[in-house]
Amino acid sequence: MRIFQICNKSPFPPKEGGSIAMNNITQGLLAKGHTVKILAFSTPKYFVDEKTFPSEYLERTGIETVFIDNSVKLTDAFLNLFSSESYHIKRFVSKEFENKIISILQKETFDIIQLETLYISPYIETIRKYSDAKIVLRSHNIEYLIWERLASSSNNFFRKVYLKHLAKTLKQYEIKAINKFDGIAAITSKDAEQLKILGCRKPICDIPLGIDLNNYSMIPVKMEVPSLFHIGSMNWMPNEEAVKWFLSQVWDEIHNEYPELKLYLAGRNMPDWLLEMKMPHVEIVGEVEDALTFISSKQIMVVPLLSGSGMRVKIMEGMALGKIIISTTIGAEGIDYEDGKNILLADTPAEFAEKIRYCLKDINRAEQVGIQANKLIEEKYDNKIITEKLITFYHQILNN
Repeated sequence: MRIFQICNKSPFPPKEGGSIAMNNITQGLLAKGHTVKILAFSTPKYFVDEKTFPSEYLERTGIETVFIDNSVKLTDAFLNLFSSESYHIKRFVSKEFENKIISILQKETFDIIQLETLYISPYIETIRKYSDAKIVLRSHNIEYLIWERLASSSNNFFRKVYLKHLAKTLKQYEIKAINKFDGIAAITSKDAEQLKILGCRKPICDIPLGIDLNNYSMIPVKMEVPSLFHIGSMNWMPNEEAVKWFLSQVWDEIHNEYPELKLYLAGRNMPDWLLEMKMPHVEIVGEVEDALTFISSKQIMVVPLLSGSGMRVKIMEGMALGKIIISTTIGAEGIDYEDGKNILLADTPAEFAEKIRYCLKDINRAEQVGIQANKLIEEKYDNKIITEKLITFYHQILNN
């Protein structure tokens, strides 16, 4: 098959969740002998320069990028309060990007056009005009749900009102858009069911995140014992919210009980309040050169997400590396886990403190959780298996 993968950000370099998820699909399809052509946005938040990409990657994917400044503008954001239009979607509408799509479709033919996230959906009509290919949404999240949950957990009245508005307009757009595709590859079965509840009548298949197990063989790094860590892009609002909650609600109690225990916070775009913060034994690492090496060097991963949707790539990576992971139920959504066997769940400050104590008091027993987590990834999330499932779904759509 010839597949045109249109992305809201570049799959390369695969350094954060969304890019990793997209790149794993790209690599899986290429490994199976299919042709993949990539077009992606480059934005201030996720800027890339094609000239820095390896020649092999450029040759195999024919990747092209279009820069747009889709950063949040205060005036536009305020005026959007009086509009029924989704501000999230509006920021991805670009005539230059549309023209690039047209140019590619006039030169090449495809069997499947894979739109990565709902934010690419404004270009469906253009694609239909210039191509007979089947259009599939790769749904990474139920997009409106992220903002609905952020609004629910916010204590600031004005912020809550605005987030509710963003969630409402995005939900209205999502409901209208989902039946414009020829099929939807949802990242979890729960997301697939939610799309059906929203009224989707098109073929839907749950295609979870796949992990290339070759990248997760034992990394020769000395692990700091004991240690806690969190890793995630801090320009994603749910991650910032999660870290703030953990520091204010959990850390003091744990630090008082275990004064030598360190907490490491890693990820790109650390906000000023974190960089300027002075908390005992909390180290702000920032962006790391090699996420897998960093994860391997620490002992217990904490994922205190209070909002979000889809699957958390860093949890999957931590599991693949055999890490002990303590997560909220929301953070672990979409993963076929067993609480207490391959992950530890905690949804309140008291539960987080309890699970951390459990790990520190009986580390040998806790390490069995990490061992079972690794087995789960090997058995159910091998990228080769996931890619085959996606290919089967594409053949079904093409034969309809």
